Amino acid sequence: MHYGWWMSMRQGDEKPQLTRELLLRVLNYAKPYWWHIAGMLVTITLTTGLSLLTPLIFRNMIDVVIPAKDVNQLIVLGVALLLIPALTGGINVIQRRLNSTVGEGVIYDLRSTLFARLQRMSLRFFTNTKSGELMSRLNSDVVGAQNAISNTIVNIVTNLIEAIALFIVMFTLEWRLTLISILILPLFIITAQRLGNILRDIARQGMESNAQMNAHMNETLNIGGALLVKLFGRINQEEKRFRERAASVRDIGIRRAVIGSTFFVIFGLVSAVGTALVYGLGGYYVITDVFTVGTIVAFGSYLGNLYGTLQGLAGAPVEFTTSMVSFERVFEIIDLPQEITEKENAIELKNVKGKLEFDNVSFNYHIDSSLLLKDVKRYGKMENVTAVFSGNIKTADDRPQTKDSGSNGQSSAVSRQEERTASNLIETDSASQARDVALENISFIAESGQLIALVGPSGAGKTTTTYLIPRLYDPTSGVIRIDDHNVKDVTLDSLAHSIGMVTQETYLFHDTIRTNLTYAKMDATQAEIESAARAANIHNFIMDLPDGYDTIVGERGYRLSGGEKQRIALARVILKDPRILVLDEATSHLDSESESLIQEALKRVMAGRTSIVIAHRLSTILAADLILVMDKGKIVERGTHDELIGMNGLYAQLYETQFRGEKV
Repeated sequence: MHYGWWMSMRQGDEKPQLTRELLLRVLNYAKPYWWHIAGMLVTITLTTGLSLLTPLIFRNMIDVVIPAKDVNQLIVLGVALLLIPALTGGINVIQRRLNSTVGEGVIYDLRSTLFARLQRMSLRFFTNTKSGELMSRLNSDVVGAQNAISNTIVNIVTNLIEAIALFIVMFTLEWRLTLISILILPLFIITAQRLGNILRDIARQGMESNAQMNAHMNETLNIGGALLVKLFGRINQEEKRFRERAASVRDIGIRRAVIGSTFFVIFGLVSAVGTALVYGLGGYYVITDVFTVGTIVAFGSYLGNLYGTLQGLAGAPVEFTTSMVSFERVFEIIDLPQEITEKENAIELKNVKGKLEFDNVSFNYHIDSSLLLKDVKRYGKMENVTAVFSGNIKTADDRPQTKDSGSNGQSSAVSRQEERTASNLIETDSASQARDVALENISFIAESGQLIALVGPSGAGKTTTTYLIPRLYDPTSGVIRIDDHNVKDVTLDSLAHSIGMVTQETYLFHDTIRTNLTYAKMDATQAEIESAARAANIHNFIMDLPDGYDTIVGERGYRLSGGEKQRIALARVILKDPRILVLDEATSHLDSESESLIQEALKRVMAGRTSIVIAHRLSTILAADLILVMDKGKIVERGTHDELIGMNGLYAQLYETQFRGEKV
């Protein structure tokens, strides 16, 4: 019997709007596989027909062959009983091949479409969307959507064909017993609904308990968590806390097993009622010579199959609508509008000289909900656990409405540096920098080859300014030009090729140093790689490693120090060889040796290029052709070092507090 349908209800009570447009769009993903689906229908029909033959063979054996003592016919029927399951098995293998081709093909199509779409979303989307939610949509929801085409619809068709065939055969055998067998059907439906709801709730509780236990493991068994537990001497407390969560998982598992067993027992009893009625009345008809013993045996075999098929059809609407929820979640990403788009006739930047102009540019981090994903209640996911130790579990109704920018404890690139977004308010570490508009009327020109230094308090808008240049965001108003071309009028690829950017927090892939470097230039030769590494003062260090350039840097480059990661990032930009450099010159947290190496590398990197640098060192400021002093999203002062000192304004204050004691 088909009892698995209730499991599809465990994701919650979400009910999609089953519109004609949604169904047509779902079926559109099955179009490339129509021949495979048609083949499955043929195999379903064949296996259904073969399954109907076995009871008829038994009836013929009991009523005709055995009483007649026809050994030859008995052998023929015996061989037929062997051939039927063999043929059925072979056809099932073919059906499984067709089914998996459809299912895996749909998964491939959906994932490829989703990934391509996500790659083109703006940075704002990623700073306001959990990566865990994206992974769920690329994995769980894609599989759920695929299940609708390759399993749910196929199961519905299979059960429908089987039910019709069984009704016809049973009605042909004995119409009165067929009517009696149907009378028991309401008991099946009522029992399935009530017990299914109970099992669904228990399954949900089990997933929540597992999420709490897994979240606890995730918090305490990573390097940071393990270090904290040891430093504060909380090993015994964490062992006790984990045992409590594991005990909850154990208890719910036992309860689910017991109630699940009860579920099957009750269904067995309900089936027994129908079977008893059929065999009781059938036995009476056999005694009164209305029909033969073989007929009632065949009818009994059909009866069990009928109940299982009807049960599957009873749960089909729930399973189908649940699959549609997955499709809706997938389509939501596909339908999200792109914030950063490329014009149809965009021009390609060629022979870039490097002139950069900001013309009255303003920007705010206003979050348009139409550009973001809707909140989803996901039972059993670690990201739904808001308080790992106190045991609170997040739901769609009580989750914080302010969205963090990362997942698994990782912040976004923006929040890790200067700006943090929340409900249209820019909040920074400095309360005096809080404001509604991130940037306001920013105007300046960087001529080709010039060095422009951005200075100002933390949260003044320096990083946001640099993020507008490669179109990680688009200005709310105003224009940014490169070589007198509006950046919105050029192709995204040529824009990215023309700009090199090193952020304050360097990101490296969990791969070799070589792979991380050649990400800037895929076809770079070994000589080019080494030349870039030497320019960044990192070649000798790499060569001292056991595997040299083939050394794995680890997750986010954790096996390297901050200075080593910075120099690899510089080498990567040198290998890219852009005309415009955007650098967050973060050396304040490095040791003196690493800082000296990076400062020396920076001079080489910036030589002959237009450079926009968020300056942290006096040497960079003194070398700048123009210093822009930012405060509360505005340029409040501009000029050379000597000119700004003479103004005795904000720059002079910053110089006194941050730079005066430095050696140049």
